[in-house]
Order: sequence, then structure tokens, then C-alpha cells
Amino acid sequence: MNEETKGKGSVGSNRTSRESSGRDSLKARQPCKPPQILETPEAPPGMKYRWLRTHIRGEADRTNVHMKMREGYEVVNPSEVAGYDLPTIEEGTHAGTVGVGGLMLAKIPIETAEERNAYFQSKTENQMNAVDNDLMKDEHPSMPISNERRSKVTFGGSKK
Repeated sequence: MNEETKGKGSVGSNRTSRESSGRDSLKARQPCKPPQILETPEAPPGMKYRWLRTHIRGEADRTNVHMKMREGYEVVNPSEVAGYDLPTIEEGTHAGTVGVGGLMLAKIPIETAEERNAYFQSKTENQMNAVDNDLMKDEHPSMPISNERRSKVTFGGSKK
């Protein structure tokens, strides 16, 4: 060691410390995946995000937007999703809100969304019961109608 480097230690060296070069500081490589056009950030607590149709085939769909607003949806402004680079609607009634390709991002309270889902589930069940009752009234004892609802998904061909 010469006199100039004695006593200087690591001052002025271009080495990195062991802490900064450890395995913990390295990020795991993310697998390649196609970008999502409708990528949505995490919704605020108690809210749920959903994309609403504003246009269909180039024509404004005001009826759909109006119905969704009456159901309790509120449009999302870019300031509400800070930290995300989401596209915005440039012109028209919804200018300045988050939207892309005829869709607009909206939020709704989770309780309202669950009530809405329960309503439509009940409506679907009532319709299925009406169809079943209509089918069963035409049943004849010599030719009973089986009312089994099962679905099965298979992949590939049959085994030989």
C-alpha cells in the first residue's frame, strides 16, 4: 500500500455494499403477458369498478349510461386513480373521465352491487321456475319429463 491510499478506507471507491447487492434487493422477473386494454386499478375500499358502455357501433348509447347512473354508478375521474396512466375521454358529454374505446370507468358501492346481483339472481330463478312449471304441466304419466340440469366440460377426444 502506498501512502496516498492508507487510511482512506472506502471513501472514493466505486464498490457497492453487500447489502445493496444481495438477493433480497433483486426483483423477480415477471413473465411476459399481453397488455390489457381495460386494465383497472384497485378500487377504493367499499367500492367496485366496472366498465360501462358509452358507445356502440360509433353511436352514443345514452340510454345505457343513464340506466347505470340510476342504478348507482358514478364516473371515475383520473385524479381518483393517481399513479395509473389510464386513458381519458377527450370529447363529448363524458370528457375528462377515464375511458377508452366506447367504455367509461365507473364505480359503485359494493353493497349496491351485491343488492343488484341478488335482484337479478332472484329474477333468473323466477324465470327458470316458470319455464319448469310450464314444461311440467305438459307432462304425461306414460312419458315422464326429466328435469336434470347438469353441465359437463370435456377436453380432447375420447379415450381408446
